[in-house]
Amino acid sequence: MSKKKSIFQLLTEKPWETDQIEADNEHEGRTLNITKHKLGLKTIMAASTVLFSLFVVAYSDRMLVSDWRNMPEPWLLWLNTGILIISSLVFHQTAKYAKKEIFDKTKNGLYFIGFLAYSFLIGQLIVWYQLMSTGHYATSNVANAFFYLFTAIHGLHIIGGIYFWGKTTSKFVKRSVKKDEINNLIDICAVYWHFLLAVWLVLFGLMLLS
Repeated sequence: MSKKKSIFQLLTEKPWETDQIEADNEHEGRTLNITKHKLGLKTIMAASTVLFSLFVVAYSDRMLVSDWRNMPEPWLLWLNTGILIISSLVFHQTAKYAKKEIFDKTKNGLYFIGFLAYSFLIGQLIVWYQLMSTGHYATSNVANAFFYLFTAIHGLHIIGGIYFWGKTTSKFVKRSVKKDEINNLIDICAVYWHFLLAVWLVLFGLMLLS
């Protein structure tokens, strides 16, 4: 058993300086280890969920006003949605390959995910270009402004995901970290990718319903 800490020791602890953060498990008297990467992921997902939820509420209320004019639905948005779905599925399978230590399939899966992520971003930029070329600017209609806002913020989250995907892929290819750690990083990236897909499906569905 670990030595019981005094109140002064508890107050002066700096848990953020360690790789592991211990949280009390009130059911069985044990502790639950949470890596700093998982804690960071949960924090980002929680903050992003609150942010997107506020935008969804604002969108739902604003679309009821009489000056609301629906935007066209470019077919490329459906293709981009399909790309995001495929990338999420590939990430799920790649995480399984990593656990089974199948190096080549894991590496190819990570590379393919990167290709799909960049394809999605390029596809979204093309959608913007198509809409603006037909006069659908952000300043011309409230619905337009919401569309550009939604896709821009979601795109920034994708870029953040690409950054961490790149770091994880580099560590995996160079084998610069232990097996358990790289598997943990791939799992975290996969969860974040699933989260981005869920957010996009909510936003895209809301825009279609409007």
